[in-house]
Amino acid sequence: MAWLVLILSGALEAVWAAALSASEGFRRRGPAALFVVGLIGSIGGLAWAMRELPTGTAYAVWVGVGATLTVLWGFVTKQERPTAARIALLVVLVGSVIGLKVVG
Repeated sequence: MAWLVLILSGALEAVWAAALSASEGFRRRGPAALFVVGLIGSIGGLAWAMRELPTGTAYAVWVGVGATLTVLWGFVTKQERPTAARIALLVVLVGSVIGLKVVG
């Protein structure tokens, strides 16, 4: 269960990161509110998962999931260019996250 919560918390990290960008420096209320809710859920889930998982592994997986989904969102919304190098690095990042789960 801790792993599922950790993965969902990592996904919420991508939500709050995208909402933070969309809030335009907290000038837009809707995205700013989504940022706060996403941040609380993301950190809360990370804290809950860390009761059962090692801190370093949990944090690395949380960041890896969040970073990967945030970059993918950037590709979808055309805020970032999906170059071959970026895609290859995301594959390495996802592989590393899976590796931490397998060995942990």
